Amino acid sequence: MPQRVQGLLFGDELPDLDSGTGYRGPTACRAAGITYRQLDYWARTGLVEPSVRSASGSGTQRLYGFRDILVLKVVKRLLDTGVSLQQIRSAVAHLRERGVDDLAQITLMSDGASVYECTSADEVVDLVQGGQGVFGIAVGRVWREVEGSLAELPTARAEDEALPGDELAARRRARSAS
Repeated sequence: MPQRVQGLLFGDELPDLDSGTGYRGPTACRAAGITYRQLDYWARTGLVEPSVRSASGSGTQRLYGFRDILVLKVVKRLLDTGVSLQQIRSAVAHLRERGVDDLAQITLMSDGASVYECTSADEVVDLVQGGQGVFGIAVGRVWREVEGSLAELPTARAEDEALPGDELAARRRARSAS
């Protein structure tokens, strides 16, 4: 399975499950603090795509990796502080284009309209002194929060196509096999 784009936002220092293990949509939503509707929209529009398994039609479920959920939570934090989804898309695209190796070392600052990337304490101070930064998100701290949340939640294997007891998916498989 090809690596999704948010994988480019991180170096190898963040923990990740093996490529076949991930979290189903409802679990990703709980860990990131978002609704399933947001998760679905962001996946369909390419903001945060599942890196373990994409949905491939009716009866299949997306599986999100740890890094995917970290990006979901950062996006949610930015939305909660009043940054528009358009600005968030622009910021994420900018970080991807730059090939940022380790997002955990970045503090994202915003004045509510734009998002700024700070990689050192001096940059944060300069931004605040310039009157531009109103709030910041230390991504490393968000990473630890996501890690703690996911420790208590169930994982899934990419090979497991349907949920146990998913009668509708079982009927579809049986129909397509005959």
